[in-house]
Amino acid sequence: MISPQDRLEQIQRIIVTAEQMRSIESRVFAAGMPIAALMEKVASKLAHRIAALYPLPNPRRVGILVGPGHNGGDALVVARELHFKGYEVMLCCPVSKLKELTEGHLRYATSLEIPCHPQIESLQTCDLLIDGLFGFGLERSLTDPIAPLIEQVNHWHQPILSIDLPSGLHTDTGKVLGVAIRATQTLCLGLWKLGLLQEEALEHVGSAELIDLDLPLTDVLAVVGDSPLVQRGTAQAAIATLPLSRPPTTHKYKMGHLLLVCGSRRYAGGALLTGLGARASGVGMLSIAAPESLKPALSAQLPEALIIDCPETPEGAITAFPSSFSLDSSFDAIACGPGLTSDATAIVEQILASQCPLVLDADGLNILAQQGTIPTLQNRQAPTILTPHLGEFKRLFPDSTVTECRVTAVQRAAQQTGAIVLLKGARVAIADAQGNTRINPESTPALARGGSGDVLTGLMGGLVAQAIAKLPKETSEDLRTSSISVDLIQSGAWWHAQAGILAAQERTELGVDAYTLTQFLIPALRQQVDAADSKTFSN
Repeated sequence: MISPQDRLEQIQRIIVTAEQMRSIESRVFAAGMPIAALMEKVASKLAHRIAALYPLPNPRRVGILVGPGHNGGDALVVARELHFKGYEVMLCCPVSKLKELTEGHLRYATSLEIPCHPQIESLQTCDLLIDGLFGFGLERSLTDPIAPLIEQVNHWHQPILSIDLPSGLHTDTGKVLGVAIRATQTLCLGLWKLGLLQEEALEHVGSAELIDLDLPLTDVLAVVGDSPLVQRGTAQAAIATLPLSRPPTTHKYKMGHLLLVCGSRRYAGGALLTGLGARASGVGMLSIAAPESLKPALSAQLPEALIIDCPETPEGAITAFPSSFSLDSSFDAIACGPGLTSDATAIVEQILASQCPLVLDADGLNILAQQGTIPTLQNRQAPTILTPHLGEFKRLFPDSTVTECRVTAVQRAAQQTGAIVLLKGARVAIADAQGNTRINPESTPALARGGSGDVLTGLMGGLVAQAIAKLPKETSEDLRTSSISVDLIQSGAWWHAQAGILAAQERTELGVDAYTLTQFLIPALRQQVDAADSKTFSN
């Protein structure tokens, strides 16, 4: 039997579409759970959490927006429970036609002398607003009388807490359906909705939290599968995937040998930042192929690295590897791209033709796009990880529907190329060719600084090299490829984001420079591991 802690961890990772959530609810109701009973449970948990987040005496006056469906019913039961806790509750129900259960709760709220007004202006003096207009499944654009009401509320200054999703967001894509509530906080019910983890929703979701409704795992997994394709990253899953434990008799050659190919005279920092990211990964051996003019600077900052000084153009870009150098089996992985410039096309072509696992970023991606992304990668037999930002992604996949839905766009790109594709952004989305998809739920705008991606490339390269190094040398290419999973790549993205979050807390949200970011990689991981150990011990 699964423990409550393991069950909650599993629930925290599951992401559902509107259709999947309907199917899960249908199974629960068919098994005998009355809709009214589930509504009472939902509202009880919501009221308890709201009271903890916004304790009396301030705020005291709470305004609640009531919609026509079961989301409105949840809001009305929350209103009743907050009323009993001593809050001064006011309702605004802008529609006259309600579902039967919701209408019954409105009658009871009125009998308790909780005032209900059709006009939103009556709630303007409230200390807190609760959005219970629409839950999951909304697909049409909002119009009168709801749209102008939401526009008005969004211009007020009170905190807004949304139940399940901010009203007006598409459940799956996170798109705004005409207009949507800009919530301060969203309490998602039962299971994470895909739209809440899409970048398009970020300006409306605020701080998001899952309210566990004790939905039976058997019903949930019957719909999403025992190993759901789309999952939300968690600290526990990331820590479990990272190479944090080492055999007592290990040595540097067993901990991975990573080759970085990066940097130019114009973008010398690209090589350094990528190297510092790789250093933090714990990789056993680090080699850096860079223009020969960068060797003194790299050696000074990364004395443990083997610097392969390469011939360079008059402008300072790599033209070739040294004559004595070959891309043979001595490297477990290659990370390539930061700071190269397009003058390094021949080098990137040679790397793409190799049979070494590869993390490709920045100018490496731009050169790949020029060569033809899909046919080039379909010819590669070794594991390939692409880490584009949005602009690079559009160049790599010009026919992509990334503006419609980042998740489906990344899935399609991975399927077309056979690569693992990581699309950078405030909500990193990662997919492999089989459709396995991970979404990193946390980040910080402080990472919006030049060089942050270079650090991620080095960190990711080091993790890939360590994963490959654990395999016997005679391992087949299929097994080598399967050893580099979306979970490993997600762990790297999570680690990078946690470093940014910690650095921003100690520095400033205006931005954390990439060099400072590298200094927070180890402290951030240590903090997260300690927190996970403490949580496990306390449980």
